[in-house]
Amino acid sequence: MAPHPVIQAIIDFSAGAIGGTACVLSGQPFDTAKVKMQTFPSMYRGFIHCFISTFRQVGLLGLYKGTTPALLANISENAVLFLSYGLCQDVVRLLAGMDKGTKLSDLQKASAGSLASIFSSMVLCPTELVKCRLQAMHEMEMSGKVPRGQRSTVWTVVKTVLRTNGPLGFYEGLTSTIMREIPGYFCFFGAYEVCRSAFAQHMGTDKDNIGILPLMFSGGFGGACFWLAVYPIDCVKSRIQVHSLAGRQEGFMKTFMGIIRTEEGRRQLEPLPADLGQRHCTSWTGCQSIIERQTDNHAHSYSHLQQI
Repeated sequence: MAPHPVIQAIIDFSAGAIGGTACVLSGQPFDTAKVKMQTFPSMYRGFIHCFISTFRQVGLLGLYKGTTPALLANISENAVLFLSYGLCQDVVRLLAGMDKGTKLSDLQKASAGSLASIFSSMVLCPTELVKCRLQAMHEMEMSGKVPRGQRSTVWTVVKTVLRTNGPLGFYEGLTSTIMREIPGYFCFFGAYEVCRSAFAQHMGTDKDNIGILPLMFSGGFGGACFWLAVYPIDCVKSRIQVHSLAGRQEGFMKTFMGIIRTEEGRRQLEPLPADLGQRHCTSWTGCQSIIERQTDNHAHSYSHLQQI
């Protein structure tokens, strides 16, 4: 018997919150390296260089800059995503002329996840803006884009945004965020469901009983597919959100074309090298760190989701 809609909503919300917490605790240093490499690619030769340089210059805590907004971002994103995912599945059933409760195909579930990401983008963009600015503040000071010696906390970043741009300033990069989330979560949920289906077929059981390790692998595989599909868009988003701290930043298309024109971003069209993230390829800069982080993060998220 299906649980009451309110109970199901609470379960979905709790699963997203727990999954988001697991993501931050396991992956924040990787995310910090990613943002630094995306926004200031000329400063670092690769992930290892960025990681070691950050540790030497600002210590271990420097790798955890932006943890508070990251925690809020991940909890709110996952909570809203999983909450709206169930509702969006009903929308897909309605559009497909299916009865409520009818089992969806893997493609239909991917479409529901893609639709749900629009709602999660609205809560994700403001928190990611604060997080990214905190993570790249040291580089902004070193490059002379902002004065040195400023106190850098969540509250000071929030006050700066409100003072200079008002509440709408928190939505710098919203277009990039939505453009990243919609195709990204289509790939994520699609890969996740296909992987679960493959495990279920191989094990001779249904997808809900494949066990914790196959579930974690499916979540990790989905996370890797997410980032491989949309990483260049995330690079543009980070640039917009961080560099807008120093003044007006161009929109998505101009920023994207600027990367291609001035920083050899067209290399993203080449086959990914074996040492991905170690060579200077701007649109993919930091990709190694985010693939490692998100494979781990989504594995944690979906193991918690299944247990709940």
